[in-house]
Amino acid sequence: MNIQELNNALVALIRKKQELGQLSYNDERYDDVEEELHDLEDEFNDNFGEYLEEVLGDVHERICPDTDVLLPTAYLPEALTADGQVDLTNKQGVWVEADAYPNKEARLLLVPNPTRLILSVGKNVREEVWKA
Repeated sequence: MNIQELNNALVALIRKKQELGQLSYNDERYDDVEEELHDLEDEFNDNFGEYLEEVLGDVHERICPDTDVLLPTAYLPEALTADGQVDLTNKQGVWVEADAYPNKEARLLLVPNPTRLILSVGKNVREEVWKA
């Protein structure tokens, strides 16, 4: 697995998702950007899906065994900051039942720079649970 290609594709996908999120449904570019996003998602899942689904399966087994594994693109944040990082203050990623944090809202996110999975619990816990 080429980790740099994975990271670059992840950044491109999140940036396109961010671009779409900034458009209103009435914007004449909305449909084109949405189609570009779906194409990027399909390409990402084709190129990296098998690898990431295995990683996610292992992480789910360790962290949240009662939560189903979804497609890797479901774990993406909505946006990146100007320096390519993720602001983890919003409710982003996939909701999971984390065994270590019972009765707490936990989310799992796939983030770039470097490519990793972050377990976000409430406002204070940000735990790296896997790194490429």
